[in-house]
Amino acid sequence: MPHTMSKLETARDFERREAAKIPASCRPGFHLTPLVGWMNDPNGFCYYNGCYHLFYQYYPYNTVWGPMHWGHAVSTDLLHWDYQPCALAPDTAADAAGCFSGSAVPLPDGRLLLLYTGVQPAATGHKEQQAQCVAVGDGYNFTKDEANPVIPTTMLPEGYCAVDFRDPKIWTENGKYYCVAAARHQTEQGTILLFESLDGHAWRYVSVLDSSHDALGKMWECPDFFALDGVQVLLVSPQEMRATPDSEFHAGDGTVALLGRYDPVTHAFARQKAQAVDYGLDFYAPQTTQAPDGRRILVGWMQSWATANTAPHPKPWFGRMSLPRELHVRSGRLYQCPVREIETLWRDKTELTGVTVSEPSELPGIHGRSLDLTVVVDAAASPDCRRFTIRFAKSTMLFNEIRCDLDRGELAFDRSHGGSRRDAPHTRHIKAVPQAGKLTLRLILDQDSAELFVNNGERVLSAVLDTPLEAKGITFQAEGAPVRLDVVQYRLE
Repeated sequence: MPHTMSKLETARDFERREAAKIPASCRPGFHLTPLVGWMNDPNGFCYYNGCYHLFYQYYPYNTVWGPMHWGHAVSTDLLHWDYQPCALAPDTAADAAGCFSGSAVPLPDGRLLLLYTGVQPAATGHKEQQAQCVAVGDGYNFTKDEANPVIPTTMLPEGYCAVDFRDPKIWTENGKYYCVAAARHQTEQGTILLFESLDGHAWRYVSVLDSSHDALGKMWECPDFFALDGVQVLLVSPQEMRATPDSEFHAGDGTVALLGRYDPVTHAFARQKAQAVDYGLDFYAPQTTQAPDGRRILVGWMQSWATANTAPHPKPWFGRMSLPRELHVRSGRLYQCPVREIETLWRDKTELTGVTVSEPSELPGIHGRSLDLTVVVDAAASPDCRRFTIRFAKSTMLFNEIRCDLDRGELAFDRSHGGSRRDAPHTRHIKAVPQAGKLTLRLILDQDSAELFVNNGERVLSAVLDTPLEAKGITFQAEGAPVRLDVVQYRLE
């Protein structure tokens, strides 16, 4: 009698056949893309058995969102990823409508535990429901707990919605397992709940850590919770945010870092500051892990729900992860910088010191679409320069632009002339104030991915470019008066 393949076996069989048709040249150089099909949120980001594991929300059968699986890749350097077979498929009663976002933690016996959101389809008498499930395995093959969901909707306090209860992030502390999960309260809106377990399987509700109060979006997704440089950080990804006059938050879906204090005895979190994690056009649902050397590493989905369904899908995959970033808290603010491993990709250094620019100018050796480019604007030595502009991924007709209004301490990232034909957001404005008289801009390009780190990671913007890869020009321009620059570029390979 022929063997009937399970949903997981079917997905893995499909992956093997279809992935063989995708050449490496079809992908970015060092941004993770799905093996096949669709990718969104990073899941289960962890260091386990000598390498980094990064799972992701995944629909292998099409380049649009579908019933969620978990894709899987591993890396030793956070830049080069080896694809592994699909890790989870929606194949039980607890997750029949999808295996949604979650996280991972190593167990004392050497196995890896996945904690994820199982979605149960709507049925007579109830809407779709979300609850938290467990699967345990060797890092590649996992067995789901027969008791799933292990954190059911019946565990929710009064006033919370069973349709919006998801994205658990797990960690261990003082011999116990903890997780934060996103929920939606009927009056407080987006809320982060804390749960506790002795074994990772049997859980109990502990407390509310923080809520939106309808001020930072309607629903909070993909929480993360960790101590960093003496501060407690709660990451959330709000939906339906309102823009703020200071450009800290833009309208729609965003990413927010809540910085404050946490009492591990009372499990109370006192928020002291809220800031954006990424100010760009394509970034959502970040997740972190701790590297063996103690660094806190973050990676996010480098796309946007505002454009994901209308973006062109010319390739046999859609979606990508951001460049992994190291996190720090300095002067009460979350900073991000590219993981130091990127230096292993540096080739062909070009360094120009004390360059003066006025009219639109190309600088010798400065061009390309796979590069690490740092420009230090000496604002103190250029007091009459009103605006400084970099155009990159530039051809005769197309370009993307970074405009720095030095007199106002503002920066605009603008891809509206980059070749897109979509009626979608293409510009972001942020604060960019020179520090000690200098404004530092670090632009990392990986073909059609662009990530800008301002003032050594004080603010970061991420964007996917529609500009053809043949557009490799970079020009510099000053308005009001010439500007003095120091420029260092590395080709990335």
